[in-house]
Amino acid sequence: MATRHQAERFALALTTAAGPLTILADVLGLLDEVAPNGVQMVTLLILSSVTVFLLLEVRRFEVLDRVERRLATLALDERERYGGVQRVHPEFPTTRVKALVRQARTEVSVLQTWMPNLDVLKEDLEHVLTAPGCVEVRILLLFPSSEVADLRREALRDMPTASTPVNVKDAIENNLDCLARLRAGLPTDHRGRLKVRLYNSLPSMAVYRADETYVVSSFLHAQLAISSPQTEIEGCDTARGAEVEKELDTLWQIGKDVELTDWRRSVGAMSFVRASV
Repeated sequence: MATRHQAERFALALTTAAGPLTILADVLGLLDEVAPNGVQMVTLLILSSVTVFLLLEVRRFEVLDRVERRLATLALDERERYGGVQRVHPEFPTTRVKALVRQARTEVSVLQTWMPNLDVLKEDLEHVLTAPGCVEVRILLLFPSSEVADLRREALRDMPTASTPVNVKDAIENNLDCLARLRAGLPTDHRGRLKVRLYNSLPSMAVYRADETYVVSSFLHAQLAISSPQTEIEGCDTARGAEVEKELDTLWQIGKDVELTDWRRSVGAMSFVRASV
């Protein structure tokens, strides 16, 4: 193989040098001694050499094509192997999620008990709701009078970062008040793009979705979901993406719409037979 490479380099160097040497020989009249049409003959000789060289390289090009196809196959295999998981963040990737929300083209969805970071994301939600297009924002929060809200409050009672116990009911209602103000500030024809529902069910996971990217975490004891490790998943057709999307759809179906123009009356009129599990 090394001998072949040396021969190829020598042939390439010789072919490259032949051009300037031919011109020089023609200027000096030396080609007339070879043949009346010396330039044409030497040109054909060079072209023939280049053609032969390229033909020798065709096999190498085919090898590169096979390598490229193999790499593409490996990329698909990796995507399936990890079920769409792209990375795991040690905590909520605020900068990343803010960018994903602003760049969304079809849908932004949130599944939470309540959103401790709503104030941080409020401007981004407002941006995507007022931007040209038809992006829909769906937010699912826990029914504030749910037994599950009381259980979550107990689970967060010993949270080391809280100076006072977390009141889950108050936190949800503060979210609703904030979302009502957000909706009221939207252009009239854009307000329908913000949809809020409450669910009375055991929370399975916290989800922030923008188009087909999901940031998912768990509800752990003594720790907010946004303070837990976050799994970023890409693709609703991947194993993990499809699982998260199914959960979002399930809770959206069992949830009840909140009329944000008077959310207290709307929530007060809600009745759930029992908490879904």
